[in-house]
Order: sequence, then structure tokens, then C-alpha cells
Amino acid sequence: MNWRVYILAAAAFSVGLVELIVGGILPVIAADLDVTIASAGQLITVFALVYAISAPVLISITAKVERKKLYIIALIIFTLGNIMTYFSTTFALVMIARVITAMSTALVVVLSLTITAKIVKPSHRAKAIGLVFMGISSSLVFGVPVGIFLTEVLDWRTVFLGIALLSLLSIILVSLLIEKMPVEKVVPIREQVQSLKSIKISTAHLVTLFMLAGHYVLYAYFTPFLEEAFQMEPLWISISYLIIGVASIGGNALGGVLSDKFGSRTSILAVVSTFAVVLFVIPFTTGYLLMFLVFTALWGGLSWALTPAMQNYLIQSAPKTSDIQQSLNTSALQFGISIGSAVGGLVLAFTGTVMSLASFGAVLVLIAFGFAIVSLRRPQLNYTQQSAEVK
Repeated sequence: MNWRVYILAAAAFSVGLVELIVGGILPVIAADLDVTIASAGQLITVFALVYAISAPVLISITAKVERKKLYIIALIIFTLGNIMTYFSTTFALVMIARVITAMSTALVVVLSLTITAKIVKPSHRAKAIGLVFMGISSSLVFGVPVGIFLTEVLDWRTVFLGIALLSLLSIILVSLLIEKMPVEKVVPIREQVQSLKSIKISTAHLVTLFMLAGHYVLYAYFTPFLEEAFQMEPLWISISYLIIGVASIGGNALGGVLSDKFGSRTSILAVVSTFAVVLFVIPFTTGYLLMFLVFTALWGGLSWALTPAMQNYLIQSAPKTSDIQQSLNTSALQFGISIGSAVGGLVLAFTGTVMSLASFGAVLVLIAFGFAIVSLRRPQLNYTQQSAEVK
């Protein structure tokens, strides 16, 4: 496999860090910027929403720009966005910086995947793309505990300065070691959206959206949840996030195994339904730390277990438009994060407590389960249907 893939995976890791790293330090950011925790949580909501919208839009409008050049420009803008966060003194400036970093992150992630597919042999393509995805998922998983640690040792702004330095290193490596990439045809946004006319496909994307929304109702506010439920110190909060992180990576692997062994359809139903049950149970385990950590591990693992099965299901359901569906499913995931963190903020604002967040999240996951049943019961798309959807 082409060793340059590791550079792209590292770059994807560095930009991926910025999305959820604020989740673990929300109370600190809120106190420093003199806003409520619910308001600070919108830094996650806005980032995910801008990311979801920007990914297909920016890739389409920059279709004629040479890929390596565009990649470096996106990394430079991302670096500047994090430097802006470091120097921001108001919540409004931090929010503007989040919009800038969200748009540039969307470009870097998509370009990492497309460039990877071009620089490796077809026989190594799946493994190479999987490596980039591992960089992305690892950044989402381990960014929070690292952010908590650096905030305790230094301060929360230093976290974003560190991310800027990592992205600066990525700029240097990409400039020196990645070759120029020819521009290829990009599917117009209109054609991508038209592919959602199929109920089978659109409801499959809604499964991802509501599954992630249910997850992030609690995950976006997990630090204040731990503080209220257990009066946890930062060290134990970091350990809790690390447990979720390790479990999430294992859950991704488990989801692939389940999908291969039992089929994507069975795996989707099993993962989503079990995830809803775990979320419902979590509030009842807060009196027993060991039991809570066990369910936290299950929660983290199941949150990523859906992805392999869903990707496989989309490829099986719409093989002629599978590339488009993978892109749209990524946007659905980000919309889910945005909706979930927004709902969590509303629940927190109205109830004044984080203890009810898991229950609200479970309700959203049950909605995902309903969409899964609808999608799975629809007939398989034939070639004519798929062609019509993208014309």
C-alpha cells in the first residue's frame, strides 16, 4: 500500500480533533466566555451543521481546482481558524472560528478519501480508505480526553493552538510528499439530492441521522452529566471518555463482524434496538459506578457499530449510486450530531438538569429504529430506478 496514505490519515486525524474536543471542556469554555453550558454546547451543533452542508457544496464548487492545491488551501484555512479560536475573547468570535474550521474540515476529510482512492492500487483501495476512516474516528474518539488533559494542565485555548500546530505539520508533509492530483468529474449536488427520492434509501440515511442524534443528546453534555451524577474529578472524566473511545473503536470492528456474519439488515436492527435500550438504562446505573462504566462501554461501542452495516447496506441497496450514498450518509451523520447536541441543549435549558438527556436520546434512537424497519421492508432498487434517481 502507498505509504502516503498514512500522511493523509494523519491529516484527517488532525482536522477531526476539532469537532468534538469541546464536548469534554464545555463547563470550562462556558465559564470563561460567560455563557451557559447549553449555549456552549451549540459550538458542537453549529460545527456539525456547517460540516454537513459544506461537504457536498464545497466539493462541487471547487471541482475545477487541482486537488493537492485545494487540500493545502483547506488545511491553511483550518489552521487559521484554530489560531482565531486561540485568540478569541468572546463567544461570538469562537462561533465564527467554528464555522471556518467546520467548512475547512469538511473539505480536508472528503479530499483525504478521494486522494487516497487515487494513489493506491485497486486491490489496496478498501484497506487504504479504511485507514483514513480510522484516522477520522480516532480523532473523534480520543480528542475529548486529550482536550480535558491539556485544559487541566494549561488552558482550553491551548488545545486549539495545539491542533493548529498539528495541521501546520500536515501542510508541510502534504506539500512535500503528496503529488498533484488531476481534477475529475464531480456529481452535481442536484443529482445527489435526487437520489434520495427512493424511500428505501432516504429512510436508511434517516436511520444514521436519528441514531447519531440520539447518541449526541447525551454525549455532547457528557462532562456535565458526569459532574452532576458522580461529582467526578477531571482525571476520572478523562478515563470515562477513554473507555468510550476504546469501546467505540472496538464497536466499529464488531459492527463489521456482525454485518459479515449475520447480514447488514439483521445487524442494523440489532444495533439500533440495543443502543436504545442501553440509553434508557444509563440513568438508572448512576448509583453504581462499576455498572455505569460497563453500560458506558456498551454505549460507546454500539454508537460506532452501525457504520459498517449501514455502509454495506447502502452499497447493496443502491450499487449504481453507492459513491453518492456514502457521501450523503456522512452528511446525515453530521446532521445527526448537530440535531442531537441542539436537542440536548434545549432539554438542559428547560429541565435544568442533565439527568434526563439519555432518555430523550433513547426516544430519538427509537425513531431511527422505525425508519430502519421502513427501509428494510422496501423492495430492492433495480438499475432503472437508480439511473432515474441520478438523472
